Order: sequence, then C-alpha cells, then structure tokens
Amino acid sequence: MNLLKMGVSAGWLDYFRPPENISTTAHLIDDLFNFTTVMVTFYFILVCIGLFGFSYLYSKKRNKTPYYTYGNKKQHLIVTAFIGAVVFLSIDLNITRIANNDLVNTFWKFPDSKTEKVLKVEVMAQQWMWSFRYAGPDNEFGTNDDIVTNNDLRVPVNTKVLFHLTAKDVIHSFFVPNVRLKVDTIPGRITRVWWEVNKPGKYDIACAEMCGTHHYLMKAALTVYTEEDFNKWLASSSLIAANTNDPQDANLAWGWKWEE
Repeated sequence: MNLLKMGVSAGWLDYFRPPENISTTAHLIDDLFNFTTVMVTFYFILVCIGLFGFSYLYSKKRNKTPYYTYGNKKQHLIVTAFIGAVVFLSIDLNITRIANNDLVNTFWKFPDSKTEKVLKVEVMAQQWMWSFRYAGPDNEFGTNDDIVTNNDLRVPVNTKVLFHLTAKDVIHSFFVPNVRLKVDTIPGRITRVWWEVNKPGKYDIACAEMCGTHHYLMKAALTVYTEEDFNKWLASSSLIAANTNDPQDANLAWGWKWEE
C-alpha cells in the first residue's frame, strides 16, 4: 500500500523512525530495543485477551450466581508463579543476556592504538558546552600543538574513535543519537567510549543528563569526513594551533596525559 497516495507524508513518518544509524555497532542497540518492544507487545496482547476474554465469559449475563475468590488458593499461586517465571525468563533474562554479550564482546572491547589505527579524542563537558581535544603532530596530549574545538567534533569515516571524557563542573552525558551511544562525563573521573562511523555527514551531539538551567542549549555538531578531507582539516588545524595556542589560556590548557 502506498502511504503517500493516502496523504501520509514521509516527513510525518519520520517521527516514528529512530535517527539514522551511522555506526558499526548501533544495530546492536536497535536489535535489543526491537526485541524488548516485540516481547512487551506480545504479552500486552495476551493480557488484553485475558482481561476482555474473562470479562466476557464470566459476565453477569452468563453467570447469574457470582463466585467470589481472593486468588490465594494453591492453584492460583502456582499459575501466578508460572506466568511470572515465563515473563522473567523470556524478557528480563533475555535482555540481560543480550546486553551483557554486547557489552563484553563489543562495547568493552576498546580499540588498541598499538595494533590498529585509532583516533584519540579528549572531551571536556561543562555548563553548557562540549570541548574536544586532538593531539597535534607530536601525538601527545596536553602540549602546545593540541587542537581544541568547542561544540565541534570532527572524525573520519571508517576509523575507530576512542574518547576519554570528563566534566568540569557537574555530571553531563555525552549522547550521539545516530551512533546510539551515550556515556556520563563525571568531574574528577575519566570515562571511556568508542565508535566507528561509516557514513559522512553532519549529525547532532546532545547532553542526556539534566545539568542546569541551560541544559537544553548544550548541543554540539558531529561532522564525519572522508579520510582525505579529515586529514586536510587536521593538517590545517594543527598549523593554526601551533601558531595561536596560549598555554596560559585556561580554556585551552585543560588537557591531560593520555593513558590507555
């Protein structure tokens, strides 16, 4: 059936679609979400069938003499325990199993820069801005040639990007909807997350933790370049940084020594 012929626009349907998947791991989050939705919907339908079915079968019209029960007989308790066990095993236990497998086998397998190509980025969250730091030509963080951007994250396509994140003031949450990943940034602590994006373009970065009165303004842009375009941007930015960075500027000198 052609929904456009029925007057349903593609723009209206977009409200029911998740943001475009641009990473190699986002499908794992989507699969878990879809599994949860299907199972909850299935049991909701069963509950509705039971609710309306028993209301129909045991209505006053079909049962002139009421039967009173408190549901505390042995057979009632057995049925209740059985239903609870089935729901727990089929939904809760499966969600835990799938999520644990994804964490251990994918999300906690951080890329190793010693054996593979990895872009390292330090992230500083503060009210109400995201700051990003790239190591300069010396490949060391916290030096005068570091590249620092505000609310502007740029990464190459088909490259693993490893983030080390912290916060300057309160807890924030680094969230990229198109990658389906979020991680808290906590003052005094370094948290980690990685991804690999596979589609050039421009996407949103948000804060997913209520962090103050202007939390809603804490937005940044993610630009995904081809590798060639990213290298051009990195080279030009390194040159600018080397000529303009001021080690006495607290807004630029917040980096820390990178530890794997």
